Amino acid sequence: MKTILKIIVLFSALHSFGQTKISGKVIDTKGKPLFGVNVFIEGTYDGVTSNESGDFTFETTEKGAKILTASALNYQEIKMPITIEENLPIVIKMRAEINVLDAVVISAGSFKAGDNSKSASLKALDIVTTAGSVGDIVGALKTLPGAQVAGESGRLLVRGGESDETQTYIDGIRVAQPYGATANNLPTRGRFSPFLFNGMTFSTGGYSAEFGDALSSVLLMNSISEPDQDKTDYSFMSVGLGVGRTKKWEKSSLSFNTTYINLQPYQWLVPQKVDWNKAYQGISGETVYRRKFTNGLLKIYGAFDYSIFDLNQEDINVVDKVRISNKNNNFYFNSSYKGKFGSGWTLQTGLSLGLNYVTMGIDKDALKNDEVASHLKLKLDKKISNKIKMSFGSDYFRTNFDENYTPYLDKSVASEYQSNIVTFFAESDFLFSQKFATKVGVRTMYNDLLQKSVIEPRVSLAFKSSQNGQFSLAYGDFHQAPKQEYLKYFKAFDFEKAQHYILNYTYSIHKRTLRTELYYKDYDNLVKFDSAFPVFNSNYNNNGFGYAKGLDVFWRDNKTIKNVDYWLSYSYIDSKRDYRNYSAEATPSFIAKHTISLVGKYWINDLKSQVSLTNTFASGRPYNNPNEIQFMNGKTKNYNDLSVAWSYLVSQQKILFFSVSNVLGRNNVFGYQYANSPDLAGQYQRQAIAQPAKRFFFVGFFWTISSDKKANQLDNL
Repeated sequence: MKTILKIIVLFSALHSFGQTKISGKVIDTKGKPLFGVNVFIEGTYDGVTSNESGDFTFETTEKGAKILTASALNYQEIKMPITIEENLPIVIKMRAEINVLDAVVISAGSFKAGDNSKSASLKALDIVTTAGSVGDIVGALKTLPGAQVAGESGRLLVRGGESDETQTYIDGIRVAQPYGATANNLPTRGRFSPFLFNGMTFSTGGYSAEFGDALSSVLLMNSISEPDQDKTDYSFMSVGLGVGRTKKWEKSSLSFNTTYINLQPYQWLVPQKVDWNKAYQGISGETVYRRKFTNGLLKIYGAFDYSIFDLNQEDINVVDKVRISNKNNNFYFNSSYKGKFGSGWTLQTGLSLGLNYVTMGIDKDALKNDEVASHLKLKLDKKISNKIKMSFGSDYFRTNFDENYTPYLDKSVASEYQSNIVTFFAESDFLFSQKFATKVGVRTMYNDLLQKSVIEPRVSLAFKSSQNGQFSLAYGDFHQAPKQEYLKYFKAFDFEKAQHYILNYTYSIHKRTLRTELYYKDYDNLVKFDSAFPVFNSNYNNNGFGYAKGLDVFWRDNKTIKNVDYWLSYSYIDSKRDYRNYSAEATPSFIAKHTISLVGKYWINDLKSQVSLTNTFASGRPYNNPNEIQFMNGKTKNYNDLSVAWSYLVSQQKILFFSVSNVLGRNNVFGYQYANSPDLAGQYQRQAIAQPAKRFFFVGFFWTISSDKKANQLDNL
């Protein structure tokens, strides 16, 4: 027995003699000890877990060069080469793993809606449940900071920019003609129904290098990738009828909707200030086909829009009213594919075609114009690591525009242009830590019509100052070709230019969000001309300039008051330009210095109803009064519009909807048209540019038939 014990003791001593002690400490990047880190020699069972002080000690019989591995949840794995015999204390420094859900998000200059985005300030349904918007996407976006009230045009004006300074994209592909046709000083609507979209990003400035040819803003709309079920929607409205259908298969789906609008019956019930010969009528429709593949998704989107109207408009310069008639045919096609391939690569490609045909009568004069615009895009993304993502790609835009103006008993005048634009862009996201990230990009653009090329650097930074708050900075150069009304007469332009500087702070906690944003835009190379309106014999140049600076504030809260969801936005802007035919630098007539919007929604469970309220206030806008010496010295009275909407759930799939805009009947004025020459007393007479009606009433009945017998259109009202 003693002999056996001696052998065991001797074997143990020999074994211990052959082992080497490995020891050290595990810390984070700030030097704090880490508890529970697994430390071991790769390819062996030799290892241990660090204690509360971060210390570890274990023994091994391994010899020579080995790999020491340290791993822990929420930290990046460390592999460290060591030599066993050196037997030195080892210090292992570990970095926190980037957690996308908690990491900083670059958000300067953009509002996101839908797609479950962390940086979303609005849900997708907010776009269409806002009182006063009457289902118009642009109408709802006007309640966000940075957007101006444009009751006389209905278009999207952002941070001192005109409507053509904002580009619209569907699934990453450009829409060349986003608005319906209208007469002068009558508001238009966006061409696209909100029913087929589930995510939107409204960039008020400093947007990605992926997009360009826009001085102020881009509106990105994403169509639904996969509907949840088969359903049919019927709409019976005070202004028309609508029907929609969605069919879903295992790997594909098809959705369509069509709407017929006729304002004549409404005109009989609610007279307007507009003297219609033929009230507005239109038929429009959209369809989306989706096909899932193993590694990708194909979408084919098509939309058509036909409208006609005929009216008599007052003009301060003529005794009789001017008769305006209009026919507009528009077709938009969009095909896009997004899929993964290789090792972490994502491919996005697509093309679009926009056809727009307008026939207009101005008394006995005739005007016809045709625009054919296309866009081809290719983009590649690669996630290098959980910290680095890169993307690059190219665009090709082509536009053909032809116009023919035929004055009564005179020769016709033709104008046209063809434009080809080629762009290349590259951008990288660097997530240095959960608190600091940056996006760096560059875009190049060549326009063969202008025979000019530009390089646009863009950079954004974001710093997470607390668990729920972060700061963002953005800078970028943005260029745009002059708009259609100039290019059809003159071609020797340079690009118009804007530089954006943006500082943003966002704080979000428990369904409450606060966004504040300071910005400065420097305009250069703006178009000027020397006539009352741009015409074929005007003298044009790029000597215009200007600026826009201001503060935007957005507060949203759907937590504090039960069943109440509301947001408040405020915009302050100081902007001046010397462009067009301006005689001096001045604030343009479409800019209100202060704009405030309050949107509230309240669900009344006992009444099965949702009540929505929107109140928008804007300070007076400048206008030029030729009876005064100083240019643009006039100021309209303040704008105020209180709108309400009510949705009643008749049954699970039947909804009665009612809304009225400008409940208080405010006579809002957007400016004045002055006579071209003074009267006998030496005064220039004027007429107000006002709303076509004090109020707009809308009543609708919406009925959904779906597979689960539960779906309804409440989210779309």
